[in-house]
Amino acid sequence: MLKAAGGAAALTILGGIPLDAAAAGMTPAGKRKDRKKILVIGAHPDDPETAAGGTICLLTDAGHEVVCVYLTKGEAGIAGKSHAEAAAIRKKEAEAACAATGARPLFMDQIDGSTEVNLERYREMRELLDREKPDVVITHWPIDGHRDHAVCGILVLDAWRRLDRRFELYYFEVMSGTQTQMFHPSDWVDISATRDRKYKACFCHESQQLEELMKEWHDPMERFRGLECRCAFAEAFLHHVEPVSLV
Repeated sequence: MLKAAGGAAALTILGGIPLDAAAAGMTPAGKRKDRKKILVIGAHPDDPETAAGGTICLLTDAGHEVVCVYLTKGEAGIAGKSHAEAAAIRKKEAEAACAATGARPLFMDQIDGSTEVNLERYREMRELLDREKPDVVITHWPIDGHRDHAVCGILVLDAWRRLDRRFELYYFEVMSGTQTQMFHPSDWVDISATRDRKYKACFCHESQQLEELMKEWHDPMERFRGLECRCAFAEAFLHHVEPVSLV
């Protein structure tokens, strides 16, 4: 479980994944022996960073592998640009953001503003997750006012079920109250130590001019979640747990 506290108590998160890099045993290749793989799946470039950027930095700093998966390339996200032009710009921005957090970018081929839920799209997400074999996936809460966000969450949820729940599934929040709705977190991460890097990564998305959005929405969210778990700034998540029938 994610730990709802600061300091030493926040050294394990996401299903018990350890964040203490100093205490990790290392392999001859220089990787920690208990290294885990986490996929953070967002509908657009900038969603993983704005929603979970501080947590991503904590995970990569501790030696774990993080992959930021982008369902679209933000094709409709720059006024006056064609889909191809916007996609090229936003792909480079996402790659720069991943360089700032230490994550690996991975792009899918849905179209911003025209995302789909159908058998083919279900199959694509399931095959990606089967191929990547994550220990943990973090994605959009499916009850979201932005259609692309909701589509992303639904596709991941379906894949999780069809892959026999082989990874831990968590949801993140974005602009709670106007986009993410009815979100009641189960787990918190103290991002006080990595918040500056999170914002650096977010601002790599220069075409989106995120400064005002971060100030108006994410700063209050991070402060409020921090108040809930007695730290300066936090990101909050909801762990999806389904009962298993004993019959």
